[in-house]
Amino acid sequence: MLSPAQRVSRIANQTYRRRTGVIPAQPWWQHLPGDFASWPDRFRLDITTRLMVGGTAGIDVGLRTGIATLAGVFAVPSTLRPETVALDRDNRAFYQALADAGDAAAIYPRPTQRPIMQHHQPGWLDYRPKVGHVDVLSFESEFRTVNPAMQAHYSRFRRNRTAWAEHWVHGDRPRPTLIVIHGFTADPYWLNSRFLALPWFYELGYDILLVTLPFHGRRQERSSPYSGHGYFSHGFCHMNETVAHAIHDIRVFMDYLEKTGVTQIGATGISLGGYTTALLASVDERLKCAIPNVPVVSIIDIILSWQPASWLAKAGMKLGGITLQEARHTVAIQSALSFPAVIDHDRLMLIAGAGDRLAPPKHTYLLWEHWQRCRLHWFPGNHLIHLDQGRYLRAMRSFMKQIGFVP
Repeated sequence: MLSPAQRVSRIANQTYRRRTGVIPAQPWWQHLPGDFASWPDRFRLDITTRLMVGGTAGIDVGLRTGIATLAGVFAVPSTLRPETVALDRDNRAFYQALADAGDAAAIYPRPTQRPIMQHHQPGWLDYRPKVGHVDVLSFESEFRTVNPAMQAHYSRFRRNRTAWAEHWVHGDRPRPTLIVIHGFTADPYWLNSRFLALPWFYELGYDILLVTLPFHGRRQERSSPYSGHGYFSHGFCHMNETVAHAIHDIRVFMDYLEKTGVTQIGATGISLGGYTTALLASVDERLKCAIPNVPVVSIIDIILSWQPASWLAKAGMKLGGITLQEARHTVAIQSALSFPAVIDHDRLMLIAGAGDRLAPPKHTYLLWEHWQRCRLHWFPGNHLIHLDQGRYLRAMRSFMKQIGFVP
């Protein structure tokens, strides 16, 4: 008998309600329907699986409302300040022109920085392998904003200038290394270690590098009300620079891995980390594989699907005199939909939950179409409850083995 995960994975692609032609042409920000954020996600599933998917989706809706309320109270209002609105208005054309040019290499040049890497002790909750060791790494990032006019604004966040990552190393030889990118507010190394079953991958023989995104964890300002607050709370243009900063620092860590002798590097990430992983696959051809997990592809449409944050976002767009299409256009440079992947189609894989309502299936479907229908695994759960997770972990292992990304 097939498990729920097998049933979902087998039929989801064929039964997704809007399964073809979601974006009939590029550029996607002009052709993605205006009501995309409100589209329902429906699969033709049997009763048992439908109940599992529906139940987990209901949990996600409650969680989504809580997160949206948090963002509405602490993040979105700061984007409505006159100086933030003016900053976006004065600079959005710069990013729109970059999106029109479609040159990812020009937007995300390979870093030239060769930093002195600092080594620190891991936290007491962090993973302690039986073989090898764990280091917390840091370096002072020399990232410069894509738009020079944003440098003064962006550089005032001092704690964000230090990049952090936790490195699990077997220590016997340079091993294939899996870079792991966390989701929004979910930066603790111990949390990602357990939730993403990273000790299992380590025991398979991979080294692991868990990176900390800008404005999260030790990178958040001391006045920040929660981890990740600075990511979305200073306007669209600031968000573009934050994503560019994330890509810059991850690539510096990749350079460091290569310097230590690592020849194979893969990347995976969950939610916002999946969003970042997909963009990284559009920028750095050194990746052996990229596996976004429950990714988003259009930040604007995610915000517009989350109540009550969507009401404030709409108010902000109205205050700034910007349409939905212009808002998408402004942040298009941070979406993988805007660029072709720079690694082969057979080295791309997507993982998504049929009941996910924080990063809805329609976002994964857009990326799947954009990536020419690469390998895709659906599970019968939501954003945080990954039912039958063992099955997609084994699918990841099989995929990585098939492409030669093996210890």
